[in-house]
Amino acid sequence: MANLIERYEEYLIHIKHASDNTVSSYMRDIHQYAQYLQAADVELLEADQDTISDYMQWLHDHGKSPATVSRCLASLKSLYLFALSEDEIEENPVHNIHVEKAEKKLPQILTGKEVELLLEQPKCTDMKGYRDKAMLEVLYATGIRVSELIGLNADDVSISGGFIRCEGNGRMRIIPLYPEAVQALNDYMEQIRPKMIANPAEHSLFVNVSGERMSRQGFWKIIKYYQEKAQIDKDITPHTLRHSFAAHLLENGADLRSIQEMLGHSDISSTQVYAQLVKQNLKAVYNKYHPKA
Repeated sequence: MANLIERYEEYLIHIKHASDNTVSSYMRDIHQYAQYLQAADVELLEADQDTISDYMQWLHDHGKSPATVSRCLASLKSLYLFALSEDEIEENPVHNIHVEKAEKKLPQILTGKEVELLLEQPKCTDMKGYRDKAMLEVLYATGIRVSELIGLNADDVSISGGFIRCEGNGRMRIIPLYPEAVQALNDYMEQIRPKMIANPAEHSLFVNVSGERMSRQGFWKIIKYYQEKAQIDKDITPHTLRHSFAAHLLENGADLRSIQEMLGHSDISSTQVYAQLVKQNLKAVYNKYHPKA
């Protein structure tokens, strides 16, 4: 069991080039499933449709939401498809199993005014202020994932060209920056970063107070700190700015294909959710302001 799971994790990372979040999520689901099988005295490769169905019911009985159960089923399907490709099993036991579909929630976005308010919070009066201003501006300017943001190196930035080079999910993409983001990055890179890095050979673009690459947890705290300072009631995460970036582009006339390219979505269906979001917002505006609505 352990050997197959280890090989599957290697496959996700090195062959599928799955994101860190995807790998972490799939492996968490699979390790929980492995514990369930162990308690039930069932081998991973001997599990059948009844075993999987019982496990789905077990998740439901333990208070897991339809979204969580659906995600776990997808994780197991992927694992057993890998086992099938490796000739470890003859058929996928997840093949004909269906669970209650989770209600698909549209992502929450910030209004233009809320984005402006958030971006105004870091004050360029100390090194952290310059760095935080640059990080927030780049995140909203490009819509990149937080893992991609903290993974940026100094040579991924072209100040003269006004763009960043970003690699995510095994794909390289070039994303333009608006002037304020270019200025914030230039100020940080010229004046602040050389003083913050612990080692002159450090490649990381954004570093923490120890002079080493910023962590996801570190940036999460930065977002939450400025959300409180801005007194914005919405729950802001790094992904909120990614969603806002896409929705605001669409609202202002950008086409879905261009947004798909900038976001790094492999499938246009992942990008189409923003079209639904914009329609929903337009309907809310209509209902609020039309005199006969």
